[in-house]
Amino acid sequence: MTMTRRGVVAATGAVMAGAAGPALAAPRTLIKVRAKAGATLGVLTCKGRRYPCAVGRSGILHPKFEGDGGTPAGVFPLREIRYRPDRIGKAPVSGLPVYPAKPNDGWCDDPADPNYNRLVPMPYQTDAESMWMDAHAYDVLAVIGYNDAPPIPGKGSAVFFHVAHDLGDHFGPTAGCVAMRIEDLLTVLAACTPGSQIDIRVG
Repeated sequence: MTMTRRGVVAATGAVMAGAAGPALAAPRTLIKVRAKAGATLGVLTCKGRRYPCAVGRSGILHPKFEGDGGTPAGVFPLREIRYRPDRIGKAPVSGLPVYPAKPNDGWCDDPADPNYNRLVPMPYQTDAESMWMDAHAYDVLAVIGYNDAPPIPGKGSAVFFHVAHDLGDHFGPTAGCVAMRIEDLLTVLAACTPGSQIDIRVG
């Protein structure tokens, strides 16, 4: 086959684009969460470091449903970070989008509502969880992209990566989230990049 000059230029450009593509792509941080079947305590690994963490009161589950107390198994994106400026002060450092929380922030957990598994203003017309609470769980959190593209009614909502209820020698279980000590959480969030994912599995 005879290669024309235009074909040579096009082929060379394609090779160069292919060679440059991976170099231009930002490295994606993968966070791994592992816990034994039914356990509420596990290990989170990020950038080669291991940290203790808590998962849902029913352990890691697949499939997951609203109100079952389980943390969903799977690989999910981290969407954004929200923090309490009155408690954290300056915004956490991260490659993820970071937003200050507001006192009227809520999260809809009513499967029949059009805003199911979405941020909503409080007070809200149906069931919604306040994101501005006396407890410290939501002082800083990352939204885990579970059941949100789009939300499927009843498959679970408000799955976050947040501050653990630290009981000294262990953590209290979550309602279906992943939780860590705040200093460890801030360290992991600082390592996150656009496109970071969390891999949650029984193991």
